[in-house]
This record gives sequence, structure tokens and C-alpha cells, in this order.
Amino acid sequence: MTTDQNTAVQAPQTPQPALPVLTRCADAETCADPSSVMTLLADSADTAGGFTSYRSTFAKGAVGAPAHFHTRAWELFFVISGSLQVLVGEEVSVLGAGDFLAVPPHTPHAFAAAPGEQADVLFVFTPGMGRFDYLRLLGRVMRGEADPAEIAASSEQYDNHYVDSPVWRAALERSA
Repeated sequence: MTTDQNTAVQAPQTPQPALPVLTRCADAETCADPSSVMTLLADSADTAGGFTSYRSTFAKGAVGAPAHFHTRAWELFFVISGSLQVLVGEEVSVLGAGDFLAVPPHTPHAFAAAPGEQADVLFVFTPGMGRFDYLRLLGRVMRGEADPAEIAASSEQYDNHYVDSPVWRAALERSA
């Protein structure tokens, strides 16, 4: 291949293969607040952008996340044990142990431990989004160590856009 002085020829770049990710339970970072424990498993930097995953264990009455949506990623839920109340669009339902839910981008959703229940849930975002700093921030806010305004200010950075959902508010009021 020839080139003139003004045109550089570069070899095609070969994507780097993703490496396996193993997170041992004993080594996983946890973020705890008064109502849940989040176990950080693999962030997007660990998976060549393929996914982000964490596990949340919710106490009875834990509020989880208010209505929100993501613009770039699917959010996947797998209920390991207990029951999780979820909003998807305008519909509220309860997921039980073994249930799986995949929420596409731009779909409002919310979640909380089902009334009177605990929940243990595996979350996966795909493609991956750097979310661990967001989860750490949530923990600090829930413990009163950070201002909730920091969450709103980070919505673009973490692709977490909160919306009002009268359906979800009504479901939470019925649960209380």
C-alpha cells in the first residue's frame, strides 16, 4: 500500500478479547444502607463494556428504586429469593423466586421489596454502564452521608433518569 505525505496509513485495530470475570463472594465489595445490601460483582470496565452486574438483598419494606428509565441499556432482574414488586411502564406486578424480567431502554420502571417480603435480586445492565460509583453514592445518600441532589446531578453520567409515576406512588401507598 502506498501513501503520500499527507495521508497516514494505519493498520486495522483488532478488538481486545474480553477476559473471564470471576468475583469471589469473600472478595466482593458491598454497599450497605439501612434497607439493603448491594454486592458489586462486575462493572463495565471489567467486561469490555459487555455488562454490569450486582446483587441486592432488600429487607422487608425496602423501597428499592423510584420510577426511572435508562436510555442506553437493558436492565435485567433475576429474583434469587423472596419477592420483588416492580413497575414496568404503567403496570405493577410481583416477581417471585426464579422470575426473570428484562426492561428495555426508555421504559419507565421501579422496584421495591414486595409488601411484607424480603428480596434477593441479581441485576445486570447490558451493554455495560459504569454503575458502581452510582451504587456507592446511593448508599451514602441512604446513610445520610451525601446530599440527595448529587443523585439528580448525576443522571446523565449514570444514565439514570427519574420520572414521576402516579401508578408506582399508589402501589407504594397501598403497600404501606
